[in-house]
Amino acid sequence: MAPKIEVFSSRWGMLLAMLGMAVGTGNIWRFPRVAASNGGGSFLVAWLVFLMLWSVPLLILEFGMGKATRSGAIGAFMKTVGVKFTWMGSWIAFVAAAIMCYYSVVMGWTLRFFLASLQGEIPTVIPEAFWENFAGTPWALVTHAIAMGMAIFVVSKGVKGIERATKILIPGLIILIVILAIRAVTLPGAMEGIAFLFTPKLSELTDARIWLEALTQNAWDTGAGWGLVLTYAVYMRSREDTALNAFVIGFGNNAISLLAGIMVLGTVFSVMPDASAQIVGAGNEGLTFIWVPQLFSLIPGGQFFMALFFMALLFAAWTSLVALIELPSRILIDLGMSRSRAIALVGVAGFLFGVPSALNWTDTPGAGPFFANQDWVWGVGLMLSGFFFAFAVLKYGIKEWRERYINTGDSDIYIGAWWDWAIRLVMVESVVLMIWWLYQVQGESFRETWTLFSPLNIGTVLIQWCVVLTILLISNKWLSKKMLMSKFSSEREGSTDLL
Repeated sequence: MAPKIEVFSSRWGMLLAMLGMAVGTGNIWRFPRVAASNGGGSFLVAWLVFLMLWSVPLLILEFGMGKATRSGAIGAFMKTVGVKFTWMGSWIAFVAAAIMCYYSVVMGWTLRFFLASLQGEIPTVIPEAFWENFAGTPWALVTHAIAMGMAIFVVSKGVKGIERATKILIPGLIILIVILAIRAVTLPGAMEGIAFLFTPKLSELTDARIWLEALTQNAWDTGAGWGLVLTYAVYMRSREDTALNAFVIGFGNNAISLLAGIMVLGTVFSVMPDASAQIVGAGNEGLTFIWVPQLFSLIPGGQFFMALFFMALLFAAWTSLVALIELPSRILIDLGMSRSRAIALVGVAGFLFGVPSALNWTDTPGAGPFFANQDWVWGVGLMLSGFFFAFAVLKYGIKEWRERYINTGDSDIYIGAWWDWAIRLVMVESVVLMIWWLYQVQGESFRETWTLFSPLNIGTVLIQWCVVLTILLISNKWLSKKMLMSKFSSEREGSTDLL
């Protein structure tokens, strides 16, 4: 008799784990900046529209695919659309693993600033100087190693370990953000920032850029189309619902983003209203590690609230990194490797490949930080991942797939034909986003456009994508055969009718 896959003990535990996967640093440091620089309330309108036209449809898809196949991304694609398309699942897994390598570096940054805020190191020194004396130094490598170790520790405890950790970290994160949001709205002048965030201007809704930025934010901050939800869905109980869970995760994630927006913009408009434009244009790292400490230094009790802010950021990064490690680990387990060995291999590889990002290493002098390059290349790569997910169910037969694997007897709500059209739209949206982002960074000369390791250009994306896709296509037959012959596949034979 085949051994059972470990599952989440309760729906509550599963939802918290999923929310921990979805809520990351992008909710806290990217959303407020992007919302503020794209019209505030006008951005929110477009952002909520694409929650229903990108995030929720893909979340429903991933929930259904993971539960139906009981396989990670590679096995799920092989079972859904056949061995010829195994490489698509491999792409999704590779992109998430590549992000894992430098995301651990980000968690290390949050850890260092949390400790510094506890010890009073900032803002007693100029935050910009503190950041510059830390980023790219051996200490950033140390915090990268610690962050990877913290996440590996949770994953090594299995699904129950992930569930226990998120039952502590996610409620803690929500409480911290609520406290910080309440503190922000009680500051004098903060309501101007809140009004800006929640008051749309109809004239701005004709600006295509606002809609494209809102779609991008949904693609990057909910985890939809990353393969992470699919991975956690492998551990769902057999009678667990999929559709309602997807709505809960999507709206829960965006609610936390809104609280983060209130927290940051309320504080900005209160203490530094004239610096608002400069702050929102500072970039993710600049806003979080340079401007935020300055903001907190100007409010009563700022040292305490700054510590809470970086603790919240640390919790968000930690739970997301756990999911990013679980995804490639699940792939290796599917291929027949023991869980402990798979996690160890992922941990070592994640640390080693994250070293260049931690040290801001670059192959080409003057080309810019390696971290920025990888964030750019694989951030855009997530949009191709979303395209592949939509393609998979369309090839299978979207109506048949919906009725068979979403609207099951255990469903709390019925998903209608609107989802079929939303998935078709996802394919269009993903292509539009890829073209738009690449168009924005076209260089002034052919040589400038095609430098390999520059942070933002077309060439670095296309070259790295082509290399990875070529390797995946060449190895597709071998990988499919390995997956089919693995102990996992033989044990699960007959467990799903997708084969």
